[in-house]
Amino acid sequence: MHIAIAFLTIIASFKWGNWRNWRKYHASMFFISTGGLLYEYIVKDNTLWKFHPDLLYGHDMVVIVYALITMPVSIFLFLSHFPERWFQRLIYILLWSGIYISVEWILYKFERISYKNGWNIGYSFLFDIVMFSVIALHEFYPFRAYILSFFIIIFLIIYFHIPFKFAK
Repeated sequence: MHIAIAFLTIIASFKWGNWRNWRKYHASMFFISTGGLLYEYIVKDNTLWKFHPDLLYGHDMVVIVYALITMPVSIFLFLSHFPERWFQRLIYILLWSGIYISVEWILYKFERISYKNGWNIGYSFLFDIVMFSVIALHEFYPFRAYILSFFIIIFLIIYFHIPFKFAK
């Protein structure tokens, strides 16, 4: 199922992505990849959600596919058609959050994802709204997005009581 999602995301990018301007979105694509991998590294033993592989070998490989393919390509699609007007941006962020949470709900129903440490699909939806908002901010004000992301990470670590290990 995870491979199918990555494959469908790639197909959608060829159909609807703004490939002429992909370099414009490259920094935000890298930002989401880095954030996903950093999340996995920081909370490795105390994750809020866990992917369960189907055809891929282990959780770590699923994470790599999402971090290096699915997430950056979907962010490329998201930014390819990002509207100019504020109200349209809000609707667009909600639309993409709805797409993400729909896919996650399917993963949940087919037991390809599970939640831990108090996380649930409602938190995922709120997280998606914040994530797409921060990605939009990153596109126009990257430094502000980095600062905001830092505070969001700290909040999530504290709110969900995630132990933060500096070294083993």
